[in-house]
Amino acid sequence: MEDALLEIITAIRAGEAVDAVWLDKLVRRHNRAAHDGTRQVAKRRLLPYYLRVRAEEPERWAAWNVSAAEDAALVRLLQAKPRRTASGVATITVLTKPWPCSGACVFCPSDIRMPKSYLADEPACQRAERCWFDPYLQVAARLRTLTNMGHVTDKVELIVLGGTWSDYPESYRIWFISELFAALNAKDSERAVEVERRRAWYESQGRLREAEDLARACEPLQRRINAGEIAYNEAWKERYRNEPPSPSESDPASLWNTLHDAHRINEGAAHRVVGLVVETRPDLIDDASCRELRALGCTKVQIGIQSLRDDVLAANGRGITAERIAGAMACLRRWGFKSHVHFMANLLGATPAGDIADYARLVSDPAFLPDEVKLYPCALVESAQLTKAYEEGRWVPYTEEELVEVLAADVAATPPWTRISRMIRDISADDIVAGSKKANLRQVVDGHLAQAQTPVAEIRSREISVEGVASATLTLETLAYETATTEERFLQWIGPDGRIAGFLRLSLPKPMGRSTDAAAPEGASPSEAAGAPSLFDAMIREVHVYGKVAALHEAGEGAQHGGLGRKLVEEACRQATEASFGAVNVISAVGTRAYYRALGFEDAELYQRRTL
Repeated sequence: MEDALLEIITAIRAGEAVDAVWLDKLVRRHNRAAHDGTRQVAKRRLLPYYLRVRAEEPERWAAWNVSAAEDAALVRLLQAKPRRTASGVATITVLTKPWPCSGACVFCPSDIRMPKSYLADEPACQRAERCWFDPYLQVAARLRTLTNMGHVTDKVELIVLGGTWSDYPESYRIWFISELFAALNAKDSERAVEVERRRAWYESQGRLREAEDLARACEPLQRRINAGEIAYNEAWKERYRNEPPSPSESDPASLWNTLHDAHRINEGAAHRVVGLVVETRPDLIDDASCRELRALGCTKVQIGIQSLRDDVLAANGRGITAERIAGAMACLRRWGFKSHVHFMANLLGATPAGDIADYARLVSDPAFLPDEVKLYPCALVESAQLTKAYEEGRWVPYTEEELVEVLAADVAATPPWTRISRMIRDISADDIVAGSKKANLRQVVDGHLAQAQTPVAEIRSREISVEGVASATLTLETLAYETATTEERFLQWIGPDGRIAGFLRLSLPKPMGRSTDAAAPEGASPSEAAGAPSLFDAMIREVHVYGKVAALHEAGEGAQHGGLGRKLVEEACRQATEASFGAVNVISAVGTRAYYRALGFEDAELYQRRTL
């Protein structure tokens, strides 16, 4: 391994053109030289070995005499899956434990090993299960993996999945988030000791973690769920009600203190939280839930909308109306959250033409207008209630041609201030009874749009990704659009080719929305709630600069740390002043508080505020 690394360092030092093809040839050559048929050198092990020597063997590291520029070039060459941090942050996805769900959606999977709507074969679910769904262990495992892959983890976005967040007890919600921060705040040596302690505890409790063991243990119960003999919630009681609580759960009052202490530590930690996302249902969004989410440090909320047609929502057991969804969207916007909605094609009772019109309403009606969308086709899994409708012929999956036409029309209709984050879930093809099994569905849709020369404006298609960008070529542009309660300003840095290097979301409450006597949609009452931002202040809901993740206080290869974020904030403040607002709030993440203080913002309970 060392010989291969030294050859790479020598080639970089000599200015040779080293790339992925060159690296493949080097690996094969070193393995052939072994003459014993073993793979002495593997690409996935080169970087972990290099990083270990750099961190733990100072004498050997000094003998290699690697300069800072050579070090950066070598890590870049060996890094696995560079897109993982191409959006500017390192994303860590964790799952909450299995728990009863208050919903009854017919399309939702019911895997008793998982929280409702998730399947054990999904990658993030597999990782969570091996960690006993312990939040600390999940973060520690993901940090180790990302580091070994060569990714910078100074700035982390935490994504908490697991069905409906608000269905879990308050003590569990606070404890879970506290543990995420605790894992990120710990030093590497401290984290390693705590990981071993927790593993020993779970093993002493006889908790299973291997997929094969869990599959065998759950198989009889899962068979009854699949046959429709028992509902997920009843099965949950049989499986989990006697399980002892997690080792650190406590009463809410003490947990809040623990969490806020962890927040303060994270402001200067080596792994700072620059985004915290949870998912819930729109019918559970109100002032009280939004206040708690802000106290937890949440900055973005994923909500399962699925459709805006009341008849389709009813047919699929959603128990909600488009009017209530509109209230949830207004409430989220009032509290400054970024909205990330789930929307589905091919639901029970839907048609291709109806789906296209439904999505067009989502991205054009001022009552909705989400910031981000997960656009999924409905896929039938054995444990879903939809199975009966499929067997009776009441639900039929779209043909590939119909599905691609629907999704392509949706992408084309998406405005430039909205991002389509995903187009298919990580459900194994073996788990899908009927529906699209194409893992590359988005690629197929993109190809269809390209062939038809259809313009695409949504954010993800314009991100600069892993490529660099010359700041001098960028132009700052403002796109304004109206929602039911605000005027939104989308400030974006774009290059000559229309690619986006960074953006800011500025929300300006409308005068009618500032009156305590004004009518508001359900769930979006203008009455003051404790900790709510003032309706007379503007709100910065998101600032994001793209490019490869740069270490804190260091220059990166992309757009980060080039002053683009600061300039976006200053322009937003200028526009808010021009619009007669006296102050701007920002829904800052815990790990970005210091950044905003440096820009003139002061801590103001659940937000940071700058007087104009």
